[in-house]
Amino acid sequence: MKKSNSPILPRVNLFFTVIILLALIFLNFYGLYSNQFHFNKPGSFIFPLVTVVHFVYIYVLWFKISEDEYPDVVMKSIEYVMYGILLVYFYEIVETFLLLSSQNKFSDHVIPSTFMPMGILILSLKSLLVPFTIWSFLIRKRRVGQYDIDYLNDHLSSWQRSH
Repeated sequence: MKKSNSPILPRVNLFFTVIILLALIFLNFYGLYSNQFHFNKPGSFIFPLVTVVHFVYIYVLWFKISEDEYPDVVMKSIEYVMYGILLVYFYEIVETFLLLSSQNKFSDHVIPSTFMPMGILILSLKSLLVPFTIWSFLIRKRRVGQYDIDYLNDHLSSWQRSH
């Protein structure tokens, strides 16, 4: 398979993905109903931990593109984990949407004026993260190559063969 030589598209994708991930990590600690940041809730740390794998995938993808290398078993494993993380991103979108749609249930309570604008921003960023993640898979396929099992088996590291 011929690799694409356009260096701009991977850079744009990876740059925007990093910006979106950093913004969502920061906004993950924001409470829509309280209009405050909560750094003491253990559940708020799950999304940032999940994004660590995404950052590793971005790094590996960028390295493979810049060094013009073929995919390896490690990259394949990370990408397979990313498929599961993509499901977590879908869950996050649904959860945020349900939270935004629950505003009418609490009409007797004081809801901050920032509830909808911040909620729409968070929902938009989460919704953008999914196509950028899928786009990175397509970039890997075009720029780095397909996961050819025969090639991967023939080009294992020498330390892996000795064990």
